[in-house]
Amino acid sequence: MSGPLHDLRVIDLSTVLAGPNCARYFADFGADVIKIEKPGAGDSLRGMAWKDPRDGTGLWWKLVNRNKRNIALDLKLDSDREVFLNLINEADVLVENFRPGTLERLGVGPEILLQRNSKLVITRVSGFGQTGPYKDRPGFASIAESMSGLAAISGDPDGPPMLPPIALTDEVTGVVAAFATMVALHSKVGQVVDVNLLETMFQIMGPLISLFVLTGEEQPRLGSQLPYTVPRGVFQCSDKKWVGVSASSDSVAARVVEVLGFAGDERFLTFSSRVKHRAILHELMTRYCASRDSATVLKIFTDAQAAIGPVLSMAEIAVDPHFAARQAIQVVGATPMQGLLASLSGTPGELRWEGRALDADGEEIRKNLWKHG
Repeated sequence: MSGPLHDLRVIDLSTVLAGPNCARYFADFGADVIKIEKPGAGDSLRGMAWKDPRDGTGLWWKLVNRNKRNIALDLKLDSDREVFLNLINEADVLVENFRPGTLERLGVGPEILLQRNSKLVITRVSGFGQTGPYKDRPGFASIAESMSGLAAISGDPDGPPMLPPIALTDEVTGVVAAFATMVALHSKVGQVVDVNLLETMFQIMGPLISLFVLTGEEQPRLGSQLPYTVPRGVFQCSDKKWVGVSASSDSVAARVVEVLGFAGDERFLTFSSRVKHRAILHELMTRYCASRDSATVLKIFTDAQAAIGPVLSMAEIAVDPHFAARQAIQVVGATPMQGLLASLSGTPGELRWEGRALDADGEEIRKNLWKHG
């Protein structure tokens, strides 16, 4: 193995998304990640959603479990549990996302694991955390998005709350879990890292809980708008294409207002005055875009250094020159997918292979395990 994390071994005992995403980031930067699956069907992610038309393998699987070695183990069997425990002896990290208490019932809880390997970092990813009245509830991204406050502020003003159309919580929690695990590794203290879907989403809600506790105010549903930044949203141009616009600072907002032809207008000079005249400014922006094609709008705003971007579909992203220049889309094995999460100039990561077949590396892992043991 090569890469900045080449000296780490991570045991990925998790399934579906958030936990495997955490382990994926270690694998992408060189860690030896061993993915453990149940014999038979394996991780249900293998068959979830879209399949590769060439081989029938799930595209989620190929992405999330890239760069990992694979072994099939049933921890309810003494022989397989012994293999697992011997892997733990040489591991730096264990990632698991069973319901709280499951590892303990299998006879491989943190106390036992830390007795075998005192420096082990055990990252436990769950729906609601290892403690608290909700800890035994099944955890899913949609539940976290519903309970964290995100759904409540998402959607049109007169419409219902909305959930994001992607596995947002699982993606973000994977990054959070990887960060927390690296903090624990840096401490050089064997310990349990408790990461959960609900609090991950709650963390990214900004100061909304502070706002409510201190003032009683709650952020309303505003579609693509924000209560403190105007104009902000998506606007349709005369050619039916959409653009996204943000005025997140006074200087940018001033440029937007100037493009609209209202430079110096007292209604639009400050954040508070723009919010006060939200409906007027939003309507001006809507009319401006509706009377011009998207190429014209994008050029005028870009030339004025006003924040704007086209709303791109995946079909457009696939041929976009910036995505190509940044290598944001790479072919791993034979499958196009997202590139590395971040670019490191001195110690870059590497994409070596897509998610592998069940137990693809089982024989090699067992052989080397007993050789070292």
